[in-house]
Amino acid sequence: MTHTHFFCSAIASVALLASLANAQTPSPAAPRPAPLTLTTTAWPDGGVIPIKYSQAGEQLSPALTWTNVPAGTVSFVVNMIDPDVAIQKGTETQPHWIFWNIPGTLTGLPEGIKPGGELPDGSRQISATGLQYRGPGAGANGPMHHYTFELYALDTKIDVTASSNAQPVAAALETRANVMKAMQGHVLGKAVYVGLFRRPQ
Repeated sequence: MTHTHFFCSAIASVALLASLANAQTPSPAAPRPAPLTLTTTAWPDGGVIPIKYSQAGEQLSPALTWTNVPAGTVSFVVNMIDPDVAIQKGTETQPHWIFWNIPGTLTGLPEGIKPGGELPDGSRQISATGLQYRGPGAGANGPMHHYTFELYALDTKIDVTASSNAQPVAAALETRANVMKAMQGHVLGKAVYVGLFRRPQ
C-alpha cells in the first residue's frame, strides 16, 4: 500500500466516523411553547371567591384572562364545575357554567356576562339555572366547595346548541355532554383555575 493510498483511506475512515457521530448526536429540541394560563384578579388561585360572584350575592360571572394561547386557536370553552357535588347519586359534577364558541381572538371575558342562549359574538352558554352563569352556592353548614374553571382552546368552533330539556339541570348536563363530545380531537390547550366558597353563616 502506498503512502498516498493509506492517507486517503485514513481520511475516509475519519470522515465516516464523524458522519456516524453526527448521526447519533440528537439535534437540540425546539423549546416547548408556554402552557395556556387562566387567571382572574377577583381571587387568588385556590382562594376564596368573593360573595358578589355567588348565589349569596350579585351572582356576576368573574372577569377571566388567559395568556399563551396556542397557535391555531379558533374558539375557547369555559367549563365551570363543582366537583364536590354528586348529581343524582352519580359521577356527574354540578354544571355551573358551560360557555362555548368564545371567539379565538379574545384574551379574556369581562365581568358580568349577560344571560342569553347565544350572545352577539356567537358564543353560547348554559348552566343548571338556565341560559346564564350560575354562581357558587355551597351551604353554610358544610365544607368549602372547590369551584373549578376549566378553559379549553380549540382548533374549531363546535356545532352544539343548548338542550331544550325542560329541567334546567338535565338540560345543562345534556348540553355539557354534547359540548365535551364535540371537543374531542380539537383541544390545543387547557388551563384550570380554582376558587373556594360556602355561604356565610
